[in-house]
Amino acid sequence: MTLLALGINHKTATVAVRERVAFTPTQLESALSELRHIPQVQEAAVLSTCNRTELYCVTEASGERVILDWLSHFHGLPVDDLTSCAYHYLDNDAARHLMRVAVGLDSMVLGEPQILGQLKEAYQSARQARGLGGELELLFQHTFSVAKQVRTRTGIGQNPVSVAYAAVSLASRIFDDFGRSRALLIGAGETIELVARHLREAGVREMIVANRTRERAELLAGEFNAEAISLNEIPTALERSDIVISSTAAPLPILGKGMAERALKKRRHRPIFMVDIAVPRDIEPEVGDLDDVFLYTVDDLHEVIQENRRHRQAAADQAESLIEHGVGVWLHERRIRSSGELIRRYRDQAESLRALSERQALARLARGEDPETVIRLLAHQLTNRLLHRPTVAMREASGGERRDLLSAAEALLLDPPLTKP
Repeated sequence: MTLLALGINHKTATVAVRERVAFTPTQLESALSELRHIPQVQEAAVLSTCNRTELYCVTEASGERVILDWLSHFHGLPVDDLTSCAYHYLDNDAARHLMRVAVGLDSMVLGEPQILGQLKEAYQSARQARGLGGELELLFQHTFSVAKQVRTRTGIGQNPVSVAYAAVSLASRIFDDFGRSRALLIGAGETIELVARHLREAGVREMIVANRTRERAELLAGEFNAEAISLNEIPTALERSDIVISSTAAPLPILGKGMAERALKKRRHRPIFMVDIAVPRDIEPEVGDLDDVFLYTVDDLHEVIQENRRHRQAAADQAESLIEHGVGVWLHERRIRSSGELIRRYRDQAESLRALSERQALARLARGEDPETVIRLLAHQLTNRLLHRPTVAMREASGGERRDLLSAAEALLLDPPLTKP
């Protein structure tokens, strides 16, 4: 079986494609169930964030085509559209990719910490759906261990660099005085919590948190002395907001062009800065056509992100080294597990031959044959049966000039020569 990592991300696909391939929380359970029932798939896990959708599977050889077809069918997307932007990695390359994702080396913001938490959520979802077997279970556990080493031994996570930070940093270039600005935050998840934290540190004192569940909005708003509202109160809140940052899991846009136009009219066209971090998008792209709206998506944050990337490159080099060591350890353990299966099969075969010789010897003793003769015959038959297959294989290897197999046989089957004192 083959370890496979297949997906798309911010480097290979536009936000328009990524939002079509993203899995909502309600889709994830059925997606994992369908993956598990594909005949070529033994194990499966799904990672879906605003910047990437990736499937980690244990499959038969060339399983990537089957899984790519499934992914296109699940989302109703032509397979050719996916093929043009999808990537896949196999075995040790797949393990390396997962570890790089876990520590933020493959993220839009180098070293961003959120992805590790999202990966742990993907792992838990796969476990609950019984999508994990021995291979993926051990790989994820080992990946989390490597990620912990990277976080503690390098400076890759020391500076507050994330998509949330980049959004706030971009806003600070537009507003001279954050202290007089009011921010509307749509959503109440981890990303919006980070946004609120960065806004508070930047000097924003007035914030409004809008969420589908008002209780969750109130919980987050309480941490920052902010106002909590429901989604249907956004039109009114928009009229008094200078900054809007949105990150929800809604399948359809929450803020449309008409809503923005009405708010701008009430504001007498004082400008609004908006960042839509969500995939699928929370804010209709047409909102950006309005003269007094500055609308950015995650794909527009590259300039800020590249600046942050330079600060973290030295730590990233250290992280790459730790990951290479981690991949080596994982491969070593994987080979040991593989040899364990081989040893079990070899011992089962030897036990079967032993049991056969024993039954035949006991039958001869029961017929009254001479015990000494029976024992000698037992030893002779058992030796021949145990040596038959290796002997045939060595003769075939010799005839085919397979010196590698003959050397391996010598190392495995013969005791080392005694050295003279």
